[in-house]
Amino acid sequence: MVNGIVATDLKEALIVRAQGNYTPYGGGTDLMIKSDRNARYLFLHKVPEMKRIVEDDRYIRIGSSCTFTEVLQNPRIPQLLKEAVSQIAAPAIRNLGTIGGNIGNGSAKADSALIFFVSDSLLRLASVRGERVLPIKDFYLGRKKLALSEDELIVEVLMPKKGLDNYYYKKIGARDALAISRVSFAALLEISEGIIRNCATAFGAVTEVVFRRPDFDALLIGKTLEEAKHQKDSYLAAYEKALVPIQGRISAEYRKVVCMNLLKDFLEKNGI
Repeated sequence: MVNGIVATDLKEALIVRAQGNYTPYGGGTDLMIKSDRNARYLFLHKVPEMKRIVEDDRYIRIGSSCTFTEVLQNPRIPQLLKEAVSQIAAPAIRNLGTIGGNIGNGSAKADSALIFFVSDSLLRLASVRGERVLPIKDFYLGRKKLALSEDELIVEVLMPKKGLDNYYYKKIGARDALAISRVSFAALLEISEGIIRNCATAFGAVTEVVFRRPDFDALLIGKTLEEAKHQKDSYLAAYEKALVPIQGRISAEYRKVVCMNLLKDFLEKNGI
């Protein structure tokens, strides 16, 4: 028998979380494969505040207990996120797995986390002590290391609404479906009146956290496409030097080649 408490609102969930001996449980797709019979869980699937997908002037606000299927079916969700989520496992897993669980797992291979990185999304964290909003890039401190206090919960993701239309996304796995990423890549390019207003790139499953270098992408921002072409060699050289993939089931050398090829393809497809 699984021990735990089913919270029915955010206040109750935070009070239980403050006790420090309950593990947050979303869809359980990672936790259910563990065999800790003594674990006590805080079930979050009935917390209304964490099940909503709403929007305001600046953000699409995605509750952390929303399942991947709910994300896929919601008309407010940008196509970029839907494309990434659609490649997560099989329908049965997508019906259970949650956005908060995918982020909270602390893995650089998390499909949704890559999209939240490239879009510079924010996380709303809450505890009985109050709330704070943190850029997702500051939430990941290393592999399985998060800037999350023991009494905090991830309540929702704040995803910027603008600049998401012109995107590039690729996931490289061992097969087309049910595959953990070997390399994943997402990029955004916003052009207005012939000027690059924003460029953002992110690599998943390459380093201990999602690899994001806004300082490199800034080399192209403010440039015309022609000017960006002149910066292309410097831009690629910066990534070539800084990208140091981890060794895993596949070689670091393979990951490096794939990353650079994806980056070049993104640029070429956008006329750079």
